[in-house]
Order: sequence, then C-alpha cells, then structure tokens
Amino acid sequence: MFINEAVVLKNNKVLKAADLSQEQIDRASKGAMSHAILDSHNTADSKDELKLKFDAMASHDITYVGILQTAFACNMEKFPIPYVLTNCHNSLCAVGGTINEDDHLFGLSAAKRFGGIYVPAHLAVIHQYMREMMSGCGKMILGSDSHTRYGALGTMAIGEGGGELAKQLLGKTYNLKYPKICLVYLTGNLKQGVGPHDVAIYMIGKVFKQALVTNKILEFAGPGVNNLSMDDRMGIDVMTTETACLSSIWITDEITQKYYDIHGRKDEYKKMQPAAEALYDCALLIDLSKIEPMIALPYHPSNAYTIRDFLSNSLEILSELKLDSLKEYADPKQKNFFTGQGIIAGCAGGTYENIVEASAILEKGDTGSGRFSLSVYPQSQPVAYALNKIGCMNKLMESGAVIKTAFCGPCFGAGDVPANNTLSVRHTTRNFENREGSIPKNGQSAYVALMDARSIAATALNKGYITAGTDMEYVKDIPDYEFNKNIYEKRVYNGYGKPDISQKLIFGPNIKPWPEIPKLPENLLLKIAAVLKDEVTTTDELIPSGETSSYRSNPIALAEFTLSRKAPDYVKKAKLAAAEEGVDGHLIFAKKPGDGSAREQAASCQRVLKGYANIAYEYATKRYRSNLINWGLIPFTVKQDPNFTEDEYVYIPNIKEIVLSGNEHAIAYIAAIKEDALNMTDKAKTVKLHMEGLSKTERDVLVEGCMINYYRKSR
Repeated sequence: MFINEAVVLKNNKVLKAADLSQEQIDRASKGAMSHAILDSHNTADSKDELKLKFDAMASHDITYVGILQTAFACNMEKFPIPYVLTNCHNSLCAVGGTINEDDHLFGLSAAKRFGGIYVPAHLAVIHQYMREMMSGCGKMILGSDSHTRYGALGTMAIGEGGGELAKQLLGKTYNLKYPKICLVYLTGNLKQGVGPHDVAIYMIGKVFKQALVTNKILEFAGPGVNNLSMDDRMGIDVMTTETACLSSIWITDEITQKYYDIHGRKDEYKKMQPAAEALYDCALLIDLSKIEPMIALPYHPSNAYTIRDFLSNSLEILSELKLDSLKEYADPKQKNFFTGQGIIAGCAGGTYENIVEASAILEKGDTGSGRFSLSVYPQSQPVAYALNKIGCMNKLMESGAVIKTAFCGPCFGAGDVPANNTLSVRHTTRNFENREGSIPKNGQSAYVALMDARSIAATALNKGYITAGTDMEYVKDIPDYEFNKNIYEKRVYNGYGKPDISQKLIFGPNIKPWPEIPKLPENLLLKIAAVLKDEVTTTDELIPSGETSSYRSNPIALAEFTLSRKAPDYVKKAKLAAAEEGVDGHLIFAKKPGDGSAREQAASCQRVLKGYANIAYEYATKRYRSNLINWGLIPFTVKQDPNFTEDEYVYIPNIKEIVLSGNEHAIAYIAAIKEDALNMTDKAKTVKLHMEGLSKTERDVLVEGCMINYYRKSR
C-alpha cells in the first residue's frame, strides 16, 4: 500500500501526519535517518540547498576513462578521497581489439599516479566490491553507475553522471535541493522460494509508473527488515534505482554488524534507526509474507506481474505490452511459457545466498540439453571462492549450469546476448528495449524478463518453462559465509593517499581527450535532429550499450552510435546541422528522457555532435539533467506539445543574456525555413521554453559551454 501524504513513524506504527498535532509533527521533523547523514556531509550554510562532499567514489571501466579525462582537463593533481576503479563492464566485450585492456592499463596507471584503488577485471562487480570493502554506516558514496546503492549497509549512495564525480575530484560539491524522504515499512517474512528480486519487482511495480518516489530517498524500516538476510536486503536495495529514487538507507542491526565483522571491518558498523518519532513525505507499506514469485516483462522492471497471473493470462498480457511476437511461446491452457535462456548475475543476482538456493533447487535434476541454457556469475571472486568451498559450484555444473566470472555484461548487452526473438529470464537489474544486445537495424529482436534466482532455477529444472520458485520443494540450508580477504589483498592495487607523480599515464590508441567544446553564443539557431515521441526515452536509447561500450574512451568515435537504435538518421542530421552556414548546431525533443543508466555519454555524445539543448516535458532523473548541464546542453522544458518536426529551425534570441540573467524562460521561434525563424516572421510559431531551478553555477557552466571550460577557467 502506498500512502501519498506525510506520515510519522512512532512506536513501530505508521500514522498519517494529518491526524497529528503540529507539535508532534515538529518533534518528528528531523527523526528520519536520512537527515543525519545528509546534514553531516553538507558543506553549505543552508539546509534547503545541499552542497555535499562524499566519503568515497566508484567507477567502472565504461566510465572512469572519461571522468579522468575530464578531471585532467581541469588540472586535477590527485584524488582527494578514496576512488575505486573497477573493471567489470568491458572485461568480456571483445569488440575493438585491444581497446578494453588498454582502458584497464590506463586505469591502473591513473590509480598509481593520483592515488586510487584499482580492482582488476573478473575480481568483482563494482557494487559488490564497494559493499565488501568501502561501505560504512553513516557514510556517503558517489558512483558513476546508476545502481550505486549501499543503503542496506547503512551507507547512502548515489549514482550520477561522470561530471559529478569529476567535480568531487576537483574538490567541488554535489549540489541539490533537500530531497523528500519516503518510508518503506516492511513487515512479515518471505516464504521459501521467494527472494529479493520478487520484493524489488513488486515494489517497482507499485511506484514507478506514477513517479511516486522520483528523486526521493527511500528509507527502509519496520520489523520485516530483521527477517531479511543481508543478501536479501542488498538485493532489494540495489533495485531501488528502478523506482527512479535518488538514494536509499536502511536501519542497521546485528545482521548488519555481522556482515562488517565477516569482512574484517567491524569499526564501520554503528546502529542506525529512526528517532522515536520520524516524519516522512510518503510511505510504502510492504508485507513480505504476501509477496509471490514475480516476473517483470519487457521493457521495464515496472511491468510487474506475479508468475501465476502471467502464466494464466499470458496472451492478454503480451497483447497489452505489444509483445505479440512472444505469443508463440505461450500455452495459457497448460499455463506454460517457454524461455530460451536463464541468467543469474551481477550486483543483484550473483549473491552467495541466491546461488546457494538456486543450486539446492537444481540439485533435484538438470537443465537438459535442449535450447534452454543457464549461466551463473558469482558477483565477486570471494563469493565464488566461498561457493566453491561448500561444493555449490560443482552442484550447479553437474546440473548443466555454466559458471562464469564476476561480470556485469548480461545487464547491458555485452555478454550472453539471447537468440533472435527469444525471451531470456534474468536475475539482473534491467530489461530495457534492446539492452540485452540485439540490434534492430540488423533485423534482430530479443527480450529480457526479470525474475528471482529461485524461480530461474525452478525454470531451468523445468527445461526452460517458466516456473515459480515456490512450486519447488527443496531444503533451504545456507552455510555461514566465509570471506577470503586474501583474494583482494593480493590483486587489488590500493594507492589511496600515496600518489606517485612519476607514474606516467598509459594511453591506448583509442583513448582520446574531449574535443574543444564551444561556448554558448549570444543567440542560438538550431535544427531539430530528432523528435522522440515515446512516453519515456532511456539512456540506453540515447547512447546504446553492448558493443558500443568499447568506444566509451573515444568521445568522437562513440558519438557515431548516438540514438542509433531509436533514430538511425540522428547522427547524419546532427552533422548536417553543424555544417550548415549560420546554424550553430542541433537539439532533440523527447517527452521524458533520461530514465536508466547514469552514463554521461547520453549527453556528452550529443554535445560532441554540436548539440546545444534538449526540450522535454520533464526529465526522468536528476542524473540525466545534471549530465546535460555539465556538458553545456540547456535542459529546456515545455508545458504543452510543441508539435515539433525534424529539420525545423529553432531560433532563440538573446539566449546568453537570458541564461546569465537568471530568467527562467525564453521564447523560441520555429519554422521550416531558416529565414522565417531568424526574422521571427508570422510564419514562425513561437514556443515558450522553461529552464526552472538552474543555480548560478549551472548557468555559468552553460554559458562557458561545459563544465571543463568552466572549471578550467576557475582554477
């Protein structure tokens, strides 16, 4: 149940604030755990406009090269806080020859030169390493990956675009208005066969489509928390990203304390809980005992159904979601649905307990030698070591599962791409369109549905026919986890606080600096290069994942892939606009862009192609809007349908003065003929463009053209 009004948590009861006295509300106003963490990291005098500094940061090998290149361009000298560079995204993607390993060598040389922490490929996925080695109760961590979530360990973590991490490396702050806080109140206990992904999919289904918690902090409390293992909590927590919230935080207890003890970091634990009375802006109430095995159908984790309901009504549901090509696999009379592939992987799926329970289910049989295949990726080498020690890995291999190394590829299309017109069931984070690696321009289509590891194991045992974890009888016996710290101590380079200026950076041939970015002109004349009319445009559509990831260190090469799956003519149109006499560049229109990944390249690639603005009804996430600003793209919004057409000219006079003055709107003149727009004739339609909430610094960045220009000038 979702309560879309203020509530107070008191004596383990959720009370509507409207029913309480003002004195009670005032007393509870700072009772949420989030306030203490935010306030302790805020460097501003104001409590309304936060300026945060983080305790640590993390990036993986798709993002850290661009971040470091940005920081170099702004004359960074050393890493001022612990900065972890992991290598879990491009570790198996072989496109581009030496490109991936060149990036890794560059990352190691940068860690040595500037005093960083370098985690080699296959050793751990980014979020598991940060949980195991960098989290701490009351800390804040910033990561250049949208699933940066360590709230279950008492750590408030935020996923952002690379520009925000570069600012931290320059000693700057992360600025935002004080966020609203939503209580997630858990009661009850999970049934056997139900796992963390079932809870997460249920939660996302309840809040995402109505944007109920967008840019809020989710604060988990209630007696149900104590009934969840740490792996369960972390598995739910990492998926809070798919609600579009800003961050998350959980109460901590003896289970949290044991986690820190096991990992040799007992000093990082402290008990955290809301005050006796705590005020929240809204609340989501979840009874864990009522959660059933779930499935999230393409193309979003919020397309949430119980497996039971999906199998009974598959044809109707597939029609509703416009997935008619999958109907050939459905047999609603027999309540069957065939899927060709299963994956248990990454920060969400590859946990110790998920894999132990999956092996217990599969111990009763095997996956068969037919079309269905199952791959299992433990999320770190220490987790793989512990699983191997108790014999779990052997059980899985004997059942027909293939064991692979710690890798994020199945989450974004760089590994285990399913066959054409095949549904893959995955305990991973996301199932956006074409994110699994299919290339529509080549006539390919494939699909991902999210399910919990227990149901995937049950499906594998049933030779690929979707089966709920609760339909299988098995013994749930999870041995205590043993953490082998030697695995990290012998391979991870930990140079924090020990920068070596004599270490030269090692550049591969694909690692290119950012091109010169032009400043904002006095007036803007742009052409519309793409009009995207989907209700939401994801960052995967703005800059595709998969094989393009290998080119993330080369801004110009990567820009060639911009919008390639959603608007194949975009790059050509952007280049024609930039080459046309008198035209400054281009813009794109999308209803609600930016859901999904934190990747800054969704914005920077537009800028490399001489993009100057986005126009939208709203922006799906704060991080995408931040990426636009950091790369000099004005984040305009409109209140009504502007009825744009591709190749129209958009003239915005006096834009530089408008941005500098603090004005929150500008008038644009749009016409099919350039002269009509420039001369503002009666043939040009006018549209009011809004740009609310820009800070003075953000406006200065836009005028300078991008954050590199701005911070290079100010240092």
